[in-house]
Amino acid sequence: MKDAAQLIEHFVGESFRVKSAFFRENKETIARTAETIAHGLRTGHKVLFFGNGGSAADAQHLAAELVGRFGPNRLPLPAISLSTDTSVLTAIGNDYGFAKVFARQIEALGLPGDTAVAISTSGDSPNVVEGIDVARAKGLFTVGFTGETGGKLNDRVEVLFRVPSRETPRIQETHALLGHILCELVDRELFPEIYPTD
Repeated sequence: MKDAAQLIEHFVGESFRVKSAFFRENKETIARTAETIAHGLRTGHKVLFFGNGGSAADAQHLAAELVGRFGPNRLPLPAISLSTDTSVLTAIGNDYGFAKVFARQIEALGLPGDTAVAISTSGDSPNVVEGIDVARAKGLFTVGFTGETGGKLNDRVEVLFRVPSRETPRIQETHALLGHILCELVDRELFPEIYPTD
């Protein structure tokens, strides 16, 4: 493909542009959100991540960063990806419909003080929206990762991170970096002794 080099330069440049705009606008909110999540974990609560497709992979990835480790070795942190148990997903989907696959799990597992992180590039996925509605009703701290418009999550979450793009790859690339930054900030808040001070 003779234009591949130009395309690569365009894709990378656009990814940098979107990330730069997003993080410039959201630094303080990201820091406050990490503090709230860390407080929940410190007081015995957990984080529930959920999304569809690539966002399901992001949910699984971020839960693994907390349960395993993100950087230096430390105690495991309680986090669950609601998109990974095929028996639960197919049972709920079969018995209640696909729109209920996250809501039903949050009904079963969510407790006041837990954090629910909904990941949806459009913000309109019915199962993500229904999951957040249940999370809010149960008193969870609710966070949304979306694209530019925010979709139906706009008025449903306490913290909404809207990436300034309508292109799914650029949104997902920013979500991945946002997730990593939140994980490291939570780590540093809970385990300051394992990180260098300089």
